[in-house]
Amino acid sequence: MSAELTLGAEEELHLIDLESWKLSARAPQLLSRLPAEHYSAEIQRTTVETNTAVVDTLGGLRDELLRLRRGLVEVAAAEGIGIAAVGTAPSAAFADFELTASGRYGRMQEQYRLLVDEQLICGLQIHVGVSNRDLAVQIMQRVAPDLPVLLALSASSPYWNEQDTGYSSIRSIIWQRWPSAGATGYLGSAAEYDDLLADLISTGVIADAKMAYFDVRPSSHAPTLELRVCDATPVVDDAILIAGLFRAAVRAAETDIANCRPFAPVPAPLHRASVWRAARGGLSGELLDHLRHPQPHPAREVVRSLVHRLRPQLEELGDWDEVHELAETALARGNSADRQRAAFAERGRLSDVAALVVAETQGPASGPEPAVAALPRYRARAGDEAVGPGLQPRAAYRDVLDHFRAQPPERLEQLTADRDAWVDARGLTFGVGGEQQRFAVDLVPRLINPHEWEALAEGLGQRARAVEAFLRDVYGEQRIIADGVLDRSLVEGSPGWRTEARRLPPGTVHAPITGFDLVRNEFGGWRVLEDNLRNPSGAAYALAVRELVDAVLPDLPRPAGLVDPRQALAGLRATLLAGRPDGTAALLSSGPGSPAWFEHRVLAEEAGLLLCGAADLEVVDARVRHRPSGVAVDSLYLRLDGELVDLVDGDGRPVGAQLFEVAVAGRLRLANAPGNGVADDKAMYCYVPELIAYYLDEHPTLESVPTYRTSDEAEYRIVLDRVGELVTKPVDGHGGQGVLIGPDAAASSVAERRAQIAADPAGWVAQEVVQLSSHPTLEGGSLEPRHVDLRAFVHLTGTGRDDTTLAGIALTRVAPEGSLVVNSSRGGGAKDTWIVAPDSTAANGSSR
Repeated sequence: MSAELTLGAEEELHLIDLESWKLSARAPQLLSRLPAEHYSAEIQRTTVETNTAVVDTLGGLRDELLRLRRGLVEVAAAEGIGIAAVGTAPSAAFADFELTASGRYGRMQEQYRLLVDEQLICGLQIHVGVSNRDLAVQIMQRVAPDLPVLLALSASSPYWNEQDTGYSSIRSIIWQRWPSAGATGYLGSAAEYDDLLADLISTGVIADAKMAYFDVRPSSHAPTLELRVCDATPVVDDAILIAGLFRAAVRAAETDIANCRPFAPVPAPLHRASVWRAARGGLSGELLDHLRHPQPHPAREVVRSLVHRLRPQLEELGDWDEVHELAETALARGNSADRQRAAFAERGRLSDVAALVVAETQGPASGPEPAVAALPRYRARAGDEAVGPGLQPRAAYRDVLDHFRAQPPERLEQLTADRDAWVDARGLTFGVGGEQQRFAVDLVPRLINPHEWEALAEGLGQRARAVEAFLRDVYGEQRIIADGVLDRSLVEGSPGWRTEARRLPPGTVHAPITGFDLVRNEFGGWRVLEDNLRNPSGAAYALAVRELVDAVLPDLPRPAGLVDPRQALAGLRATLLAGRPDGTAALLSSGPGSPAWFEHRVLAEEAGLLLCGAADLEVVDARVRHRPSGVAVDSLYLRLDGELVDLVDGDGRPVGAQLFEVAVAGRLRLANAPGNGVADDKAMYCYVPELIAYYLDEHPTLESVPTYRTSDEAEYRIVLDRVGELVTKPVDGHGGQGVLIGPDAAASSVAERRAQIAADPAGWVAQEVVQLSSHPTLEGGSLEPRHVDLRAFVHLTGTGRDDTTLAGIALTRVAPEGSLVVNSSRGGGAKDTWIVAPDSTAANGSSR
């Protein structure tokens, strides 16, 4: 072999104060007690770099990395400092940067300013011995397509400036800002490489050859080819996996060169795109394949493809068994970014993430031992809420999943039978096509942690206030139209616009009960999918599902602080009566034929509301009265399948119009008021962030799903081209009706939808497909993942920050196998939602 194929590594390690979990700028003090041969300073005083000795085997490299980490830990521990081999320290903030005192680093800070000030990042560099520099440059070109896969395996920097960036490796994105980072473009020899460096230096853009920050390069100080694209990895074995694959790729390229196999360089934009994909999704997203015209595939498929493609070289080097095992372990465990997000999800604390990466960095080469037994047959995916990396049950779910795992098959069958019997006895049904059907319930509860619930309370309360302000305005002064924020045609042309709503008194609370549909993406981030301001249903089903679980699974372990959903119904009544606790509230239903009749009955019974149909109400002396009892009604909760003003009783009496006139006179409170549909049709959804900015002068704290308005000419053309890639919906649809998920649809359905949109552009919207999070469900005696969403409810009495309450009751809806549609009318079901509230709110079952 012309290449020696020796191994070495440089690791950059963050110094973490073990009390505050913030960066510690004590590198100079620690380095004074460490041998300079293997430990050195970096540009920031919060980092120490280690340099291994040259070795021949992966085992030797492992021993070196462990030896050098132990040496640093020994001197750092005396100072209360831990070490973390991650791309970015989870708790690091911009203000933590402190420059190492040297003339070179001082010059760099003066020249590059922000680029230096933001360099709170750490990488892993792997060296493979290639003493012939011409050969090294040729190999460098050929291994470039494999570098994004190695980056994905190493990705360990999801957090930056104390927030989740949405990237698995934000370090690599920050690193790419250097003028000499990324790919070199095609170079045929060492002379061409040296000429490139000389030109860069002569321009003054870089100061010296050490600033050649390319993804891979001939080393500036050793006869090696140096891999520089990777994040630092806390688990040593992940670094060993990367080293094994990189060395095998070098050997494969060397063999191809010796055999004169042709080579087509990857165009620089495609290489950059591939690196970006790896940085964005890591092992949780998609990576580009190795083809001339690359296509995205699930990351684990691309990783396995690389391992098997390099098998001949790995076997030649004696590394196949080890690398293959390490690769499968890494895919099962996830990369560090996956594990960091899992740690954050438990309590919402970056200090927990920092503690994790320190423990992994200072622990054994294979990483810390799993806390509990894995779920070996569970089909886990990125974004599963209960099962994390390595098929490990997440901490909040361990007791629950252990309970189900401990049940024998006959017990699980009995639980299913008991569930169905309870549903039938309770009459838990929903209406589809005029018929009542059994409501499907899964027995594995979903948990919402306290920090998540608080964030949802803030974000949904903000959204509810903005929408309420919008309704008051458009049925009042219409300032938002006069100011040019919204076009009049968008508002008054909406299918939900009701002119009669302009007659309601000023100060009317239009949407005291608002429902929001939320989804989570593969990184755990919440997104609002839809707003529901007309008939937001689901609360009674959530209550019934809790009663079912309590009855069928009384011995299922419950977490401390579990909110009782029944207490939210007192909040519903109080909201309807708006400060008049002695008043009378009624629920006006379309009757037993309504699809939501079960909910109407339960809400009325549990919240202390009169359950009424059209025939049960009359207007006497300008007040609404309940005919059977003669009681005056102060507030009317409208749960109608049609519009109030169109409501008549069996004798043709225009009950709805009469009731509305009492509301216009200010003697009846309507919830939710006619005309609310203007704020919750799918087209208006796009504008909610603008409503928040306009009415509240705030930034949205919860994101929406990217949505296209086909009424807009430019977006109309985008949608027509991408119907097969998007979710398309009618603007006035509900219950999942008319929804087409393009990637799952037949070509004929896509063509039909394209024609429908072309015929009526204003009648449709399109959204990007969100890969909903998944959750274990009990299917046939085993746990199977299914996609879920969440319907939550905000009770509102005004537009101030203290006027909203996130009700302590929520409905988790479950999609059928292989589907993203959770609606009951489309085969979906539900599961109990366990809201774990902070101590201050657990008593009343709500969070503000």
